[in-house]
Amino acid sequence: MTFSHYEKTRPEHPLPPLQMAEVFGMFSYALDMTEGQPSGHSLRSTWVGAHVAQAIDMPIDMQSELFFSIVLKDIGCSSNAAPVAKLFQTDDITFKRDYKTVDGSLRGTLQFVLNQTARNAGFFTRMKTITKIATNTDQITKDLITTRCERGARIAQQLQFSDRVADGIAALDEHWDGSGAPKRLRGKDIPQAANIALLSQVVDVFHSEHGATAAIEAVTGRSGTWFDPILVKAFVKAADDPAFWLGLRDRDIATRVFALPGAQQTRDVHDDFLDDVAAAFAQVVDAKSPFTADHSSRTAFYADLIAEEIGLSRPHRRWLYRASLLHDLGKLAVSNRILDKAGKLNEEEWTIVRAHPFHSERLLKQITAFQDIASIAGAHHERLDGRGYPYGIGGNEIALETRILTVADVFDALSAHRPYRDALPINDVLAMMDRDIDRAFDGGCVAALKSGLHRIKHRVA
Repeated sequence: MTFSHYEKTRPEHPLPPLQMAEVFGMFSYALDMTEGQPSGHSLRSTWVGAHVAQAIDMPIDMQSELFFSIVLKDIGCSSNAAPVAKLFQTDDITFKRDYKTVDGSLRGTLQFVLNQTARNAGFFTRMKTITKIATNTDQITKDLITTRCERGARIAQQLQFSDRVADGIAALDEHWDGSGAPKRLRGKDIPQAANIALLSQVVDVFHSEHGATAAIEAVTGRSGTWFDPILVKAFVKAADDPAFWLGLRDRDIATRVFALPGAQQTRDVHDDFLDDVAAAFAQVVDAKSPFTADHSSRTAFYADLIAEEIGLSRPHRRWLYRASLLHDLGKLAVSNRILDKAGKLNEEEWTIVRAHPFHSERLLKQITAFQDIASIAGAHHERLDGRGYPYGIGGNEIALETRILTVADVFDALSAHRPYRDALPINDVLAMMDRDIDRAFDGGCVAALKSGLHRIKHRVA
């Protein structure tokens, strides 16, 4: 069989030295989605934090570490999306968004829980759920924050950031007076980067919702409770400059943030670095639902297996592997009330699900180092007969790499457990895929998958 007619020309020209801030800063738009924040939240928070750092004369090396602590502050947040949706019986994205504006008091927290929990459930179910949560609020909060903090710090370490960056992410929700979580750190025991990151987050959330005055009041009102008073004074000093607010409101906040002193660290672009970044954000995606744990890495494995059988070169396979790892990046925009739903999705829910490849492509197009895989990831739910989504393209419009990825993705999805069904036997999965050859799937890619699986089976045996 030959696939040369469909084979995409993989870009071979080397990229210039890569600004790490641009890579992780643009990936932060994906993190904003899973937290329900307006696009650019992490970058705006970084803008705030940088000005606080400058106001206290923070050394430039620490400003760089602070930069990444803030821009990646939510990298572990997808891991508590499923527990939030299940525990509170609500849309996790909306819940997380609204929770950030709660004043932090017990009364405010309980009122929020009362308003948000199981709103679509029957009266007795709702009351039972609320009572359970209300009597265990502290432990529930600690568990949810611990899950997020530990995973976020671990991913930062995998990306070879310093311990100070990881600690800044891990302690994001600690409060100056010891009332935070997960470890109830107090005062100087809290990494300064973490306290600046939390302050910066509060500024952007309240500024986006209610304006500059509300943001200033939210921060100054928590001086000595949530925040180090010295940092609050530094923020007030920065906020006196109209240019600070002008920058915060700039639609092109990315350009401003990437020009900050702390953003000037660069790293040569090489395959190991890009592999590590892709693998890290694949973990972020897969952590969102217990039913998709390791889905991205398994899909990448099957895609590579097919690519090897077809005879793609090793560099080409490595490039496709990264696209496969990141194909579901857009699922961070989908609520776990939909992803983990046991029953049939309604039309509105299907519309949201069908948009996730579009979000994957849109996000990847913004990142220089990953622009060349964006269209492959964005088309992984297209079909040869033109009945796929999100664009409805078909036939020769679908590149070979996308055909490979589609077969790998569907094979893993069908052979894994899902909330609405058990995992299907591999032979049944392959038989189902055979019936859709030339409609949904490329027959050559399905044949290559079978050949690769057979080879692995005999190798293991």
